[in-house]
Amino acid sequence: MTNEQMINEFGEITNKIFGEIARDVIGQKSVVENIVIAMIAGGNVLLEGVPGVGKTRLVRSLSRVFTLPFSRIQFTPDLMPADVTGTSMIVKDSKGNSVFEFQKGPIFSNIVLADEINRATPKTQSALLEAMQEHTVTVLGLSRKLSQPFFVLATQNPIEQDGTYPLPEAQMDRFMFKLLVENPNADELFEIVKLTQKSMSESALGVCDKEKLLQMRATASEIPIADDVLKYAINVCLATHSDSECAASISKKYVRVGASPRSAQSIVSAAKVKALMSGRFNVSYDDINQLAYPVLRHRIKMNFEAIADRITTDDIIRKIIIEVEKKIRGN
Repeated sequence: MTNEQMINEFGEITNKIFGEIARDVIGQKSVVENIVIAMIAGGNVLLEGVPGVGKTRLVRSLSRVFTLPFSRIQFTPDLMPADVTGTSMIVKDSKGNSVFEFQKGPIFSNIVLADEINRATPKTQSALLEAMQEHTVTVLGLSRKLSQPFFVLATQNPIEQDGTYPLPEAQMDRFMFKLLVENPNADELFEIVKLTQKSMSESALGVCDKEKLLQMRATASEIPIADDVLKYAINVCLATHSDSECAASISKKYVRVGASPRSAQSIVSAAKVKALMSGRFNVSYDDINQLAYPVLRHRIKMNFEAIADRITTDDIIRKIIIEVEKKIRGN
């Protein structure tokens, strides 16, 4: 298959995916596009937004479009790790003897919706760590592989503090993207109300199965990235570290902890998918710039001065991109 054929086939499938999702979800085009990019690239996604903006509906719609097994875990303070991973129970075998049998938890699915993930205790949140990175679950010393592809799509409410437990840095780093789900504008809200007056159920049809998704991922991995573009992506990530020789001036002033090496891997993998979606067989600087926000915003830890000056992580990323671009032009 030629490069042009690969691009055309990839574009046709992604256009069908976006078309079907649009039947259930009004607006949120950037969020939808980035989730699809992350799923093709094999990454987990954290969706942050106030209640009622359609986060859960979007994830359910995605499971229909990708025709993948879907499970939902409603995170609450009393949720236990075994409620997520499963546990061994005593059952009777065919001879009437008591034996241990493993009962799989909801984590054993292809798409797992971790709804309001910051409501569970840290002990329960940590039950997802191994699954999100190694795609395995270990219970009572025995590891079990999760079926591929595997994604955790988590939601959290940014304004609610009572009864919540902030996600630790190690877990945040396992999300490829953090996406901000904004409130709909007047026109979008008009269409949402019209749609939901007819039916609250999803109507999206399946257009991409497991095999096709894995094939798309393999295709995206073959997209070349020039050394200069790769170095640019790495410099953007390194510029978040205040103690790095590549540190941006704003990082030295406002950043306490910069992005991990996993951020560079994520931004390059996602950029390859975005290039294909844009009809190109190469990664551009613009791909890196656009994806820097969802990849880095949850990996940058600000200091007290940044909080006092009301500086956001997106402000820092924007200024880092400007500074790194200036250095490239200067060279």
